[in-house]
Amino acid sequence: MFCNQCEQVAKGGACRTIGVCGKQPDTAALQDLLIYALKGLSCYVAAGRKAGIVDRDVNVFTVRALFSTLTNVSFDAETISNLIYRCVELREQLKEKVKAAGVDIKETEPALFKPAKTISELVKQGEEITGIRAKSSVNPDIQSLQEILLYGLKGIAAYADHAQILGQEDDKVYSFIHESLDALARNESSLGDWLNSVLKAGEINLKVMELLDTANTGKYGHPVPTKVPLGVKKGKAILVSGHDLKDLEDILKQSEGRGIYVYTHGEMLSCHGYPELKKYKRFYGHYGTAWQNQQKAFAEFPGAIVMTTNCIQKPVESYSDRIFTSGVVSWTGIQHISNGDFTSVVEKALALPGFPEDMEGKTVMTGFARNAVLSVADKIIEAVKSKDIRHFFLVAGCDGAKPGRNYYTEFVEKVPKDCVVMTLACGKFRFFDKDLGDIGGIPRLLDIGQCNDAYSAIQIAVALSKAFNVNVNDLPLSIVLSWYEQKAVAILLTLLYLGIKDIRLGPSLPAFVTPNVLDVLVEKFNIKPITTPSEDLAEILGNDAETC
Repeated sequence: MFCNQCEQVAKGGACRTIGVCGKQPDTAALQDLLIYALKGLSCYVAAGRKAGIVDRDVNVFTVRALFSTLTNVSFDAETISNLIYRCVELREQLKEKVKAAGVDIKETEPALFKPAKTISELVKQGEEITGIRAKSSVNPDIQSLQEILLYGLKGIAAYADHAQILGQEDDKVYSFIHESLDALARNESSLGDWLNSVLKAGEINLKVMELLDTANTGKYGHPVPTKVPLGVKKGKAILVSGHDLKDLEDILKQSEGRGIYVYTHGEMLSCHGYPELKKYKRFYGHYGTAWQNQQKAFAEFPGAIVMTTNCIQKPVESYSDRIFTSGVVSWTGIQHISNGDFTSVVEKALALPGFPEDMEGKTVMTGFARNAVLSVADKIIEAVKSKDIRHFFLVAGCDGAKPGRNYYTEFVEKVPKDCVVMTLACGKFRFFDKDLGDIGGIPRLLDIGQCNDAYSAIQIAVALSKAFNVNVNDLPLSIVLSWYEQKAVAILLTLLYLGIKDIRLGPSLPAFVTPNVLDVLVEKFNIKPITTPSEDLAEILGNDAETC
C-alpha cells in the first residue's frame, strides 16, 4: 500500500500498511488500479475528440469513478472492482468507435490493460501499479506536480458529479479531465508544462464550482442568513451527513408527514440557508460536529443516519445497522441507496426510538453566501472606510482528527474585535459556535457555506476589490486554510490560478509536494505554513494585533 493523498498520512509521508482513514490495503490497490484504467479510457476519449466523438456516458462515469477514489468515500472492494470492469467495458466500446472513424491512436500502456477476473487477482494487479508508483524513477519534482494534478482532478470530479446530478455540466471540464489523465499516462511533458497543467486545473475547478453554485441556487434559491438550533426535538430522527443537497431534499420529501425530524451534520449545516429546503417543517437543526466527536455523536444518535459523501469517518460495527450510504459513498456491510428511494431509511427511523424529549442547545448562523453578504456591501465598505472594520480573515477548509487543528480555534478566538471572520467548509466546526458579536450590525463570524462555496467567497472578494478599486491581494483580507483531502487541493489550485498570494496553509503541508515545488509556490504565491496563531496574527496585522 502507498497512499499520500490526504493530510493525515502516516509518518514517513504515506500510509503503507493501512490507511489512517481506515482504508484497507486491498481497497487502496484497487483504487490505484481504477485510476490506471481511467488513464487507459482517457487515451481513446482524447483521440475520439479529434474526430468529434464525445460520449456523455463516458464523461459522467469518469467523474463518478474519480470521485470514488477520494479519501473517505469508498471502503468497499467490490464496488471499486465493478468500476474497473465498467471502465474497461466503456473503453472497448469507445475504442471501436474511434478506430472506425480512422483516428490514428498512439496507445498507452493503460489503454491495453486487461483486468483480472477475480477481486483478489485485481488486487494483485493494483499492487503492481502501486509498487511502480511508490518506486517511480521519474524526476521527483515532476512526480510531485503530477500528483498535485491528479489530486486536483479528484476534487474537480467531486464537484462536477454534484453539479451534474442537478443538471449542470460543461464539456470543457470533461475534456480537461480526460486530457490530463491521458497526459499522466504518457508522461512526456516538461516540468513547466506540468506546472501549467496544475494551474489550469485551478481554472477548471473555478468553472466547476460556478456550475455547482448555479445548480444549487437555481434549484434551492440563494442562501439567506438563518439561525440553526443545535438542540433536538422529541420524536423520530434522521441525520444527514456529507454534501449532497439533492439527497437531503429527497429525504425531506419522503419523510414528510411521518413524524420524523431531519437533522444535518457537518457540511450539511449550510443547507438550512436555502429557501427551498427551509420550507420543510421538520427540517430542524444540526447535530454533532464534523470530526472531533463524530463517532460519539453518531453512536448516541437514536435514529437513522445517511452519509451522502466524504468528510466522514468510517463507522464502527456496533451501529452500522442504522447507517446508510448514497451517491458514490460505499462501505462494506452498510446498505447503499442507489436510486434516490430512501424508504428503507424512513422505515429504520420509525423503528428506532428517536429522542425522548426536547433538548435545548445553542444556535448558530449560516447562509452568508455572496448574495447575502453583498446585499450589505455598502455597510461593509463604509465600516472599512471608517476603520470600524480593520481586516477580514477567511478561515476555511477541512477538518480532521489529526492533532494540530486546535490552531484554527485559537486563531479565531484571538482575532481582534475590529476584524471579521468569514468561514466555509467543515473546518469551521472548530469554532462555528463561538459568539464573536458584531460590528455595527455586521456579524463578526460569517458562515459562507460548504467547501464548494469558496466560489461565493471569491465573488465577495472580487466585488470588494472592485468597490475599493484595488487588486484582491491589496484588500485587507487574509486567507488561512486547513486542508485534509482532494477537494481542498482543487480549491487551493483555484486560488493560485487567480493569483491569490500570502495564503497560510496547515496544519501540515502536503507530503506529495517536494521542497523544490514548494519553493516555486513560495516564490510565485508566497504560500506560508501556519506557525502559531499569535505569530501569524502579528505578522498579518502588525505588532498592534490586540486580541479579544
